[in-house]
Amino acid sequence: MRRALLAASAALVLGSCQTAGSDDPFVGFGPNPRLAQPRTSLIPSVGVPEVVGWPVNAAPRAPPGFAVTRFGEGLDHPRWLYVLPNGDVLAAESAGPGSKVDKTNTGIRAFFQKMLMKKVKSAVSSPDRIMLLRDADGDGVAETKTIFAQGLKSPFGMTLVGDTLYVANHDGVVSYPYRDGDTRESGPGHPVFALPGPPINHHWTKNVVASPDGTKLYATVGSNSNVGENGMAAEEGRAAIWEYDLATRQARVFASGIRNPNGLDFEPTTGAMWTVANERDEIGNDLPPDYLTSVRAGAFYGWPYSYWGRNVDRRVKPERPDLVAKAVAPDYGLGPHTASLGLTFYKAEAFPAPYRGGAFIGQHGSWNRQPLNGYRVVFVPFAGGRPQMPAQAFLTGFLNADNKIQGRPVGVVVDRRGGLLVADDVGGVVWRVAPV
Repeated sequence: MRRALLAASAALVLGSCQTAGSDDPFVGFGPNPRLAQPRTSLIPSVGVPEVVGWPVNAAPRAPPGFAVTRFGEGLDHPRWLYVLPNGDVLAAESAGPGSKVDKTNTGIRAFFQKMLMKKVKSAVSSPDRIMLLRDADGDGVAETKTIFAQGLKSPFGMTLVGDTLYVANHDGVVSYPYRDGDTRESGPGHPVFALPGPPINHHWTKNVVASPDGTKLYATVGSNSNVGENGMAAEEGRAAIWEYDLATRQARVFASGIRNPNGLDFEPTTGAMWTVANERDEIGNDLPPDYLTSVRAGAFYGWPYSYWGRNVDRRVKPERPDLVAKAVAPDYGLGPHTASLGLTFYKAEAFPAPYRGGAFIGQHGSWNRQPLNGYRVVFVPFAGGRPQMPAQAFLTGFLNADNKIQGRPVGVVVDRRGGLLVADDVGGVVWRVAPV
């Protein structure tokens, strides 16, 4: 134990000596972000954040003309949200299952990372359930909070097709029968199709969405490592978006080379699929940017061999120049180490016109960057089906004046009346933002 503590102390000292990143809150944003030179070190950069939670009656800040309310609170690590046709809101309460065979969990780097993840409340026991929040009187606050489903396995994404609700566990998609107004499901769900999962399952979150015509499901699967430390055999079918045909019951990899995709949605004017992705770590505070990108069938987006198109990551051996040559560059940078997770296009009409058709993105926030980055919901305007500059910090205040963590935004959805709902896993709150 003493040796481990000495190692952690050394990590703190070495980490504090690294060059800090840019203090520009929008560094690495846009369709052509400037890419810093890669920098590697024995110890990863750390921000040493501290969680303090939300004071009574405190809330994040939205732009003038918007009000922020606590739609639901007292939740246990709410990560992802889904709005049912009758307006009920499902909140997946979950955390990672952990792994004893993940090679990235050993050594000085891993010791320090696990310590920091506990500090930012990411390493918690998973509630493994879905809560139902109902706002019957339409005042923007849910009067009831009940258990909708439990006994799941780190549930995350949810989507409804007809009378079937699909839920993505950490190892595959399950289904429940659903009738309008149902408040509870029984059992662990009926298996639909498996996704790459344990024994490693380094990035455990799995999202699932339905195609606009309801014929297919799309599921996200993150990588099993930072840049292949567990071997490329362990990455089979990972760092990818999967497609499942509901009629034929056949699954295939739809797109690959995306280190950790989470949010998925369809742009309203073109119908194209878009995702947000977390990029790799440990090559600098300002490199590479997380990103928002359209997703093309059969496309390869570089991971782990390259980033932002064809910028080779020399840490990965053996190199694959054949794959680098076909790597697709993302459409829009979202800043380095912002942990961009949530994504929803605004398809309602309650917000002012400049927000309609644009993308809201939940940035969970960095633990491995100096200065801290993310901890906000950003808005990216769209025109002609393409993301535009400048982006806007739409919901802020998750870091307080002392740079301590009050909450961390994850999933974002638009409710039936056009309000924006934001899952705050550390705060245990679902926030609602609406025009006043």
